[in-house]
Amino acid sequence: MRTATVDYIKEKVIEGERISVEEAKVLYEGSDLTTLGALANLVRKRKHPDNVVTFVIDRNVNYTNVCIAGCKFCAFYRRKSDKDAYTLDLDTILEKVRELVEWGGTTLLMQGGINPDLPLSFYEEMISAIRERFPQVQIHCFSAPEIVYLSKLEKMPIREVLKRLKSAGLMSIPGGGAEILSQEVRDQISPGKCTVEEWEEVHRTAHELGMTTTATMMFGHVERIDHILEHLDRVRKIQDETGGFTAFIPWTFQRGNTELDHIEPASSVYYLKVLALSRIFLDNFENVQSSHVTQTMAIGTVGLHFGANDLGSVMIEENVISSTHFKVRIPKVEDMVNAIKSAGFRPAQRDTYYRIVRYFD
Repeated sequence: MRTATVDYIKEKVIEGERISVEEAKVLYEGSDLTTLGALANLVRKRKHPDNVVTFVIDRNVNYTNVCIAGCKFCAFYRRKSDKDAYTLDLDTILEKVRELVEWGGTTLLMQGGINPDLPLSFYEEMISAIRERFPQVQIHCFSAPEIVYLSKLEKMPIREVLKRLKSAGLMSIPGGGAEILSQEVRDQISPGKCTVEEWEEVHRTAHELGMTTTATMMFGHVERIDHILEHLDRVRKIQDETGGFTAFIPWTFQRGNTELDHIEPASSVYYLKVLALSRIFLDNFENVQSSHVTQTMAIGTVGLHFGANDLGSVMIEENVISSTHFKVRIPKVEDMVNAIKSAGFRPAQRDTYYRIVRYFD
């Protein structure tokens, strides 16, 4: 059997062959930034030879900030007794969706805390009202931890919770709450959230019910490269089984008002290396997103040369990252278009399912 040298693994990537977890680690540890970037860029070009980079227009509505999970990396959550704790009423949520539609948005992203006072009926009524009033909006809501908690609260299987939410109008599920899909890491930073296996069950089940989801990874805190590779391996296996993930979205922890503020921020080099490795390893994912929200637009567009073919979203609203000390700059459509063009790509607006809505020439 041939020894897995860096050169041998590079040749496998160039030839379009799948690499193993062990080979991915050798490649990551034995390659510099430009080598990983070049290989990831090759994979991107192979999957997207048209040189198009996409983005979505959406709104992230955080319907409640009350949460009992107590994640150490989160600056957004509040306890029920906190003065600034809130749960939005339905009229306020519908007004936010109306503004999204007027702005030309296609996707409604809704995520909140794990709020023990909100039963499944709250979510069903909210989704049904949005679908009835705004049938053109794609409802992309609720992370796996929220769904797992509803399952436990209502004492019903995850499948039944998802079936009821889908019947109410839920169309797809974001990958939030994944953090790192290694229980060793989760026990350190988010012990109050669902387990790795529960996160996987939500996404597998959603795919079986005909719903698409995204896979995310929040890194740059306590993890090692082995944890990142475990995460990538887990989502690649699910994608082999179901094909239900539309995209992989890696982004970095930002400190400020969190219990992990003692951790040095992840460097842009580390971000780009992990982004590139993700593109190389996830050979069954069509789309990989670069994060301008946590990395700035300057690094976000560099990420387009490190394997990413999507630049995330133009958002009306963002509350979670903004709760930290990190300065979030929300681009306008023209800013996004110009940034993509300046990076040497053809911009296109997409929808939740990565279908092209319009090109910008």
